[in-house]
Amino acid sequence: MEQTKANVPRLFVCTAIENKDEIEERYERAYNFFQSLVADCSEKEAHDALNNAVCKNHEDVSLGMLMSILTEPHNATKCYRDLTLITRDGLTTVLNNLSNLILERYLKFQDTTRNQLLWLVKEMIRNAVTGVDSVCWNLMRYASGGDITPKNIFLVESLLDIYIDNRVWLDKFPVLVCMVVYTYLRLIEDHNIPQLMALRQKEVNFVIALIREHFNEVLTLGRDLVRLLQNVARIPEFNQLWQEILLNSKTLSPTFNSVMQLLQTRTSRRYLQSRLTPDMERKLVFLTSQVRFGHHKKYQEWFQRQYLATPESQSLRSDMIRFIVGVIHPTNELLCSDIIPRWAVIGWLLTTCTSNVAASNAKLALFYDWLFYDSEKDNIMNIEPAILVMHHSMRSHPAVTATLLDFLCRIIPNFYPPFAEKVKQGIFNSLQQIIEKRVLPNLQPLFDSPKLDRELRTTVRDTFKEFCSNGNGEGVSGIRDEGNDELPRGGPDEPAFSDDEDDAPPHIAEDTDDDDLPLSEVRARERPELAAALPVILRPFAETLLDERTFVAATALLDACGSPTPTPVALADLFVAILQEAPPMKLSRFPSQTELDTIMNSPIFAMFQYLVPGNSTEGRRKLVLETLKEINSQATVQCVGYCLLFYLKVCYEREKRAERDPVKKRNVKFKAGVYKDYCSYLELKVAESLADDFEKCQETDANILVWLIQDVYREYKDQVQNHIRLLHIIVSTLDAGQLQRLVCLTLQGNLMMFKSDDITTMLSTSLSWETFEQYCLWQLLTAHEISVEDVLPIIPKLSYKEHAEALTSVLLMLKQERPTADVVRQMFCRTVEEEDTFVVSTVMYWCQDYEDKVGDLLAVLLSTRYPGTSPNKRKRPGKHNIPPNAPPSAELVLGHLEQIRVCCVDQNDMSIFNMECMQKALQQSQSNSSDSLKRQYSELFLLAWEDELPISRRARKLASNSLPINPSLHSSNEDSEEEEIVKPKQAKRRKKAISDSD
Repeated sequence: MEQTKANVPRLFVCTAIENKDEIEERYERAYNFFQSLVADCSEKEAHDALNNAVCKNHEDVSLGMLMSILTEPHNATKCYRDLTLITRDGLTTVLNNLSNLILERYLKFQDTTRNQLLWLVKEMIRNAVTGVDSVCWNLMRYASGGDITPKNIFLVESLLDIYIDNRVWLDKFPVLVCMVVYTYLRLIEDHNIPQLMALRQKEVNFVIALIREHFNEVLTLGRDLVRLLQNVARIPEFNQLWQEILLNSKTLSPTFNSVMQLLQTRTSRRYLQSRLTPDMERKLVFLTSQVRFGHHKKYQEWFQRQYLATPESQSLRSDMIRFIVGVIHPTNELLCSDIIPRWAVIGWLLTTCTSNVAASNAKLALFYDWLFYDSEKDNIMNIEPAILVMHHSMRSHPAVTATLLDFLCRIIPNFYPPFAEKVKQGIFNSLQQIIEKRVLPNLQPLFDSPKLDRELRTTVRDTFKEFCSNGNGEGVSGIRDEGNDELPRGGPDEPAFSDDEDDAPPHIAEDTDDDDLPLSEVRARERPELAAALPVILRPFAETLLDERTFVAATALLDACGSPTPTPVALADLFVAILQEAPPMKLSRFPSQTELDTIMNSPIFAMFQYLVPGNSTEGRRKLVLETLKEINSQATVQCVGYCLLFYLKVCYEREKRAERDPVKKRNVKFKAGVYKDYCSYLELKVAESLADDFEKCQETDANILVWLIQDVYREYKDQVQNHIRLLHIIVSTLDAGQLQRLVCLTLQGNLMMFKSDDITTMLSTSLSWETFEQYCLWQLLTAHEISVEDVLPIIPKLSYKEHAEALTSVLLMLKQERPTADVVRQMFCRTVEEEDTFVVSTVMYWCQDYEDKVGDLLAVLLSTRYPGTSPNKRKRPGKHNIPPNAPPSAELVLGHLEQIRVCCVDQNDMSIFNMECMQKALQQSQSNSSDSLKRQYSELFLLAWEDELPISRRARKLASNSLPINPSLHSSNEDSEEEEIVKPKQAKRRKKAISDSD
């Protein structure tokens, strides 16, 4: 038995971590049962055993034989013959299970299984098995558009060959003929590459023949047939067909009057559904019926990776949009829920499209039902997504709305010029229906939005002038149809079809779906109008605010928020709409009080007054915080954070100006806690939130950012001092005048942007900034009188090629300092490069005033690199005794001294090498150097043996001023390297920054 299980063939491709599902197990059980009947039997015995078993267990025997056919090509012919002999239901059981197997598991089929499936379909067609047309229908759904992979092309061509070879059989099934025409018209569009030209020509010839021979049946495809014919109109055969359709329609059918007959017929939902694979359909139905809005991004990203990742897949977006528009019609319950709406999915498909041709076709797919809309025949659910995409995108993606409106205006004269008036009437019928059914109560805000550019607004107003005045129609209201409440609705789990689309003989007639939602019960829109979303008592205040957009109007609204309390979402939508249409805040370099008062009149500042302790009840304060949290989560308005900082600074300045008593004026506090409470409620870190707000402020107005810096660094110093990202935002914003202003504030003691702790990390990070940004940083550092010890760790890291800004600033800083052992050690840790003159320049400058001290420091540094001649043998430092800032190697010291020697030779002044300490150090280093070093620095070591060297470059003081080498320098104590011969200049005591009380 175990051996039998091991030999069971596999229907599906499975990975090592996948368990068998119930379908696979069911087929394996049936296969084992079948094999147990025929194993070791003669042909007659096997036939008798099967006949006996099929009477008791017909389904298992049939499924076992089906699996054998699909997985064992060598037994397929014999097994199919036996299956046709023993079947008791004309293979109905096999066909039903085969259709389910295709719909559920085709993508997991083994290659052998796919090949055998096509073989089986051909045999069934050849034997005229009843019901095999439904198997063909389901199999054709996997002939996917937007896919030119070898497996898909193989299926497309195999099915095409089957239909060509069995035209007589195909002609008996008009619905399948329509399906074949619709499918291959769509696929021809994708097969326009050289390697597929032979296949495309075969498809063209076949489809043209089917259309001409079955034109009356093909007419039932409706308006989407025209859409697909438009995409292939450049192909000569289809161009000729177009000429007949437009100019000589009677040659195609005596009952065909004009192309308008097609355009006024709505395409059946089953054809729109057929252009998505069952797997795609399941994913889109799940997305629009199970996924909550706000949690949809990860699903969309997965879907895009799975189905829309290739350039060819761009054309698939039109199929998806037609499916969403025409097949997915949510129930009222679903429309009222927080499930992602259809317009959001369509908006995503439009915004992620990268091909101009595919984008145009996608827009046409979205508006296609608008062009010849008839309220008596068409369904408002087919036109609702387009208007909602435009409406909702206006706030967050106005460019999407602009392109759609532009497309809608241009399609009227360009779709087909002789039908321009009919197209315009269809679009007007659509807009009128949208108003009447309250999908949107008013189109004027959409068509006349200030976010549209002037030329487009003019075009839209001229095209739709009837909808751009009087609030979109006096007397236009959505009157509820009576008597429709009990009509059935389609469930959210999967699309259903109306009864008239069963396999009945097709005829040209009105194509309606019984499960369409009653128009009177279609929800007006996914989110209510701004004012209508508030309690009735607040709506007048909201309308006043929308009209006036002032601080006073916003305060009146918020003061009136009592019982009933509006939802934070409704308030957030209201304020977001106002803020999005408000001009950006602008401030002069030195703002006047009038200018500040003008800015403070914005409605957003009215919300902040309720956050100040003592200004409001706790309930209203919480409502405002919840509203701000909702605004932040929507991420469509970016100014809230820095507007709050602006508000707190203005209030602080007002209170100080209003206070006459100098003592009380100094006690006026900046209400920093309000911003901290705001961050805490929104679950934001103060430092990161400040950086985010400054970044957004930078994009709006640099003067506002600079105006806030002083107070932010005073009130939130623990969070912002040395904050690298915030500092980068500031220096990337400044111009020369603003930089000077910050330097002046620093010198006055009113601004402290840095602290000594961990400044090295900030300096290292700044090395990648732009030149002027680094210039600003070092100017600010200099103004803060940061000590040279703080910058010492980065000196060895600075590249003379890549870090010129920082290197120059450090050089000028060292110019103001006296030489010390620490500084010299870090300088000599730099890599020796011929073009790098940093060390030479610093040493030669110091020699003008501190030559003796420099000489001693260099001699000490050189001597301590050769401890072997020390009077006391030095212990080798242990693993844990190595200092964190390791001294330079002997090679580095000699290399830098060689550069100094060359410079002294050029200046004809070798006095520093004539010092006794330097002579001894050179002699010591020469005697302890390797032969290679002696050869490399031979000219430097020769100086140690010179009897006479030129005297000083300047009128030197008494020769006795030269300091002897300190005997302690050669002690066994490693710390002697750290001893400074010259004490560093004492850093100036800075004036302490103004305290909070100041």
